[in-house]
Amino acid sequence: MTRPGFLELDRAVAFGILSRTWPVLAAPVTILLIATRFTPATQGYYYTFNSLLALQVFVELGFAQVIIQFMSHEWARLSLTGDRRITGDPEALSRAAGLARMAIRWYGAGGLIAAIGLSILGYIFFLSAPDQEPWQSPWIFLCVLTGFRLALTPFWALLEGSNQVREVYSYRCLEAIITSITAWTAILLGAGLWTAGIAAVATASAAVSFLAWRYRNFFLGLLRTPAGAHISWKKELWPLQWRVALSWLAGYFVFSFFVPVVFHYHGAEDAGRLGLTWNLASALSAVCATWTAVRMPQLGILVARKDYVEMDHLFRRLSLSSGAVGAAGTAAIWIGVYALNAAGQPLAGRLLPPTPTGIFLLASFVMILTYPFSAYLRAHKKEPLLWVSVFGGLATAVITALTAKYSSVTGVALGYLTVNIIAFPVITAIWTRCRSAWHM
Repeated sequence: MTRPGFLELDRAVAFGILSRTWPVLAAPVTILLIATRFTPATQGYYYTFNSLLALQVFVELGFAQVIIQFMSHEWARLSLTGDRRITGDPEALSRAAGLARMAIRWYGAGGLIAAIGLSILGYIFFLSAPDQEPWQSPWIFLCVLTGFRLALTPFWALLEGSNQVREVYSYRCLEAIITSITAWTAILLGAGLWTAGIAAVATASAAVSFLAWRYRNFFLGLLRTPAGAHISWKKELWPLQWRVALSWLAGYFVFSFFVPVVFHYHGAEDAGRLGLTWNLASALSAVCATWTAVRMPQLGILVARKDYVEMDHLFRRLSLSSGAVGAAGTAAIWIGVYALNAAGQPLAGRLLPPTPTGIFLLASFVMILTYPFSAYLRAHKKEPLLWVSVFGGLATAVITALTAKYSSVTGVALGYLTVNIIAFPVITAIWTRCRSAWHM
């Protein structure tokens, strides 16, 4: 198996990195536009919108990750022709087709539920906000678009599981650029809180066009395959999915709970500062997660082939690469925030001060170090880190609520860092034990 070389960098990783690095590269323009075109209260609503939309995970329940894992195991016996038609073992193709039909039905219903549920929950949440903005129509419009984009999720998961990571991430790179340019244009035209919805229209249109144009034969062939051997949701998918679902639900509290809680206790302006700062930390985290995300199908294939030696080599390279980039990115972002404050730039007032920013970045870096461990374990279609994730999510939720109510944003950051520091050695120990047991 060919290795990409230093930093485990090939075209798939490069496109993935660019798609997730782009928000960091575009951040100066975005910050400038938000600082000059949005009021502090509008900025708070804008980032609180994003955090509340993450509640869609309670509908999705981590099924996309399960689709990727099971599709990658079937893909070990399948391949694509030049015109992107599936060929290979008939039994594997039948099981893959059954998985595809199941996934599309799941996400079709989930998209509708998400659109309605998010609209109602957001209406209740914002109704009592102290800083009122004209949020109702932009919020409902954005929820409808979110539901539609959620319905497209299984198509991307099926492609990733089929080891089409280079093509998927090349599109996501383009999508990231489209999102930024559309959002910038909308902000300049005075769209305000409609900005996110307008950007969602552009990206949804691009996604449908890409899937229909480039992978039409792939999906038509998959969905037209006659029923034969099939994957049992109850016996095969559910034992993994409920564990992934709990892990993803806990992830909401780890990654998206901060901004709405600060919005509730401290108002839109503080929520806006936290939202913009957390957006930078999340972008770095997403960049580092690229190394493991694009290798998930490969890890699944290596497990199916029982090539554990190559799997261990890949794990070590992924850990080194993502950790090195995470450390460099953490330092770069903090230095940038510190420099803005030291220079007395007005833009610094739209971000958190250097101290809470540094604490949040350090906590995110500790989380980045765990990504290769999680990917390695999930490639075996198991979820031994489930209860660590659940504990981390619950602990983060409780600590965030208490510190936001009785302390400051710095207290929220310290609580988050504490939870991550406690979790890291536990995750390492579980990985060591499982690797020894599974690879005997």
